[in-house]
Amino acid sequence: MRVFVIGAGNMGLTYAMGMSQSSLLGNKKIQIYDTDPDKIKTLKEEGVFEVHTSLEDCLGKVDIVFIAVKPYHSTSLFEEMKPLVRNEQLFISLMAGVTIETIQEGLQIDKVIRTMPNLPAKVGKGVTSYTESNSVSRIELLTARHLLDTTGTSIHVDTEKFIDASTGISGSGPAYVFYFMQSMLEAALKMGFSDYDSKVLVSNTFEGAIELFNQSDISPEHWIDKVASKGGTTQAAIDSMEDNNVKQLIQDAAYAAFDRAVELGKE
Repeated sequence: MRVFVIGAGNMGLTYAMGMSQSSLLGNKKIQIYDTDPDKIKTLKEEGVFEVHTSLEDCLGKVDIVFIAVKPYHSTSLFEEMKPLVRNEQLFISLMAGVTIETIQEGLQIDKVIRTMPNLPAKVGKGVTSYTESNSVSRIELLTARHLLDTTGTSIHVDTEKFIDASTGISGSGPAYVFYFMQSMLEAALKMGFSDYDSKVLVSNTFEGAIELFNQSDISPEHWIDKVASKGGTTQAAIDSMEDNNVKQLIQDAAYAAFDRAVELGKE
């Protein structure tokens, strides 16, 4: 199995590194392509991947192609790729908002898997939702899942609607968590804690809460009930958030990301 990654940005490199560190490819190196001279130089010096500066060098010779470029680069990229691809190849897209149909028409091919990755893939804690065109076989789908799982875990969804929806939850979700963390960090600093102590208080609190959630079957709502005593400090904080409609605002934010993902697919 020969795998080619187009685009050595954050996501492209993340998945390339995850796959190269697994045993899935045997002794074969991941092949990677980019147009940035500095990035190409660095990648060649590191020697982890087989680096290409021209699509003609290898695009037609590989089995699976990961497309990891910004969505606004896709049209010009497809024009360059189209004469070089083969219909039996499997194309896995990491691009936000670019539909399966757009990829099929742009490349004149059939087998496409569309994914929605997220940033924690960089530390092996990512979650990638994915769905496929009708031409993708069950074996190809299983192979793709194994490759995606090298950066964390993956979930198969039935339609592209859920790819757009997962954009609003997992794709953009880390930013919501960082936003909440930043707010707590600023509150800690205002209370007089040092930068270091503020970071420890906030990061360990998030890490501990997530571990509690993952190691039990208890819902977040029930965990809140366990922590918040009537008339206590935690209940005062929860009451403040309820009074300010924070829950609805977070849900509105997730839907805003969802709606924007749908818009991108139509542009």
